[in-house]
Amino acid sequence: MRKTERNCRDKFTVVIALVATLATATAFAGPREQAKRLHDRLVGVPPSNEVLDSMTSKIEADDATGAAFEAMENPAFYNTTVRQLAAPWSNREQSVYVDLNDTTATVIGIIRDDLPFDQILHGDVVYTGSAAATAIGYSQTDNDHYIDLQLNNIDLSDPAILLQQQQSALPDTQINANQTAGIMTTRGFAEAFLVAGTNRAAVRFAALNLTCMDQEDLRDLTAHPDRIRQDVTRSPGGDSNIFLNDCLTCHAGLDGLAGGFAYYDFDEELQRMIYSDGAVQAKYSRDAGVFPFGFETTDDSWLNYWRTGPNAFVGWNAPGNGAGSGAKSLGMELSQTRQFAKCQVKNVFAQVCYRTPNGAADEQAVENIATIFEANNRSMKRVYAETGAYCMGN
Repeated sequence: MRKTERNCRDKFTVVIALVATLATATAFAGPREQAKRLHDRLVGVPPSNEVLDSMTSKIEADDATGAAFEAMENPAFYNTTVRQLAAPWSNREQSVYVDLNDTTATVIGIIRDDLPFDQILHGDVVYTGSAAATAIGYSQTDNDHYIDLQLNNIDLSDPAILLQQQQSALPDTQINANQTAGIMTTRGFAEAFLVAGTNRAAVRFAALNLTCMDQEDLRDLTAHPDRIRQDVTRSPGGDSNIFLNDCLTCHAGLDGLAGGFAYYDFDEELQRMIYSDGAVQAKYSRDAGVFPFGFETTDDSWLNYWRTGPNAFVGWNAPGNGAGSGAKSLGMELSQTRQFAKCQVKNVFAQVCYRTPNGAADEQAVENIATIFEANNRSMKRVYAETGAYCMGN
């Protein structure tokens, strides 16, 4: 027994010594080691000697962000790092192991072209492959175009191969420019989050992925219940207190916003997103008999009851005083928040720093980089550069 304890203590001592050695090595890493670490974390592959020399010189000149931008010129940054950021946003399981689709390709393109990243939730934008990259054209009814790009191992960093388009100009589209809402009106997003159900998932996952807040984080007992739909019982299990103290806390805010998707659906038979201008999708009246006196959706208006009360901290800055119509204005409401800015930094931080923000220094870095993001045309490349520079020595 004593020998076992002694062996355990010896192994523990070795582990502590190893951790201390690694920490010391990190703390005293020189500019070249920092440049190598920065490149590895941003790109995932080793730099060439020429790039490493150039990045080292920039770090020596106190320009770590410049070194990060140089690293991001490597195609692997878009083909691997950014794709891994975007892929979980295209499926309910939040898996990176999914095929390329128009949702993921659009996120990659927006970051590559350094477009304002808030366009991801309200822009008339989509990225498709060029005719030189695939003979299969974009389709509203399947994902074959993107599967072929994937099979051909196309370089997503090449603007001659992955092209910026307008969603409203795609073949066989049913939506005009005012009805587009960034990735929320791409086929991939619709297939994942507008299919079946009641379109509440579209709001939930947009908020989860791009403001880093799930419904549990947004619960509000004080929110007005007048937009809670007819399919929500007011006395689950015969107890109205459950509704007042639980169901209401999520549904008041969620149902208030989900009206923005009232004209959208994903038709499983046609395998496409459909838009019924001026006509509310039938799913919004599903189970209306559960509580007939609940809210009946008659148009695509939405109200944000999270603007005040405990969720005011989100930093709602969009014009319109928390009310609007349609998915585009709803996307504006979400993407102009301070929380949207901070969430992008947190998403990148987890990728580049190999950890979530932890402690006062990390939290302050998130605030600082979010401010830089907002001040620099909402540039996600700048977020990657600033975050990489911050974590370079950690």
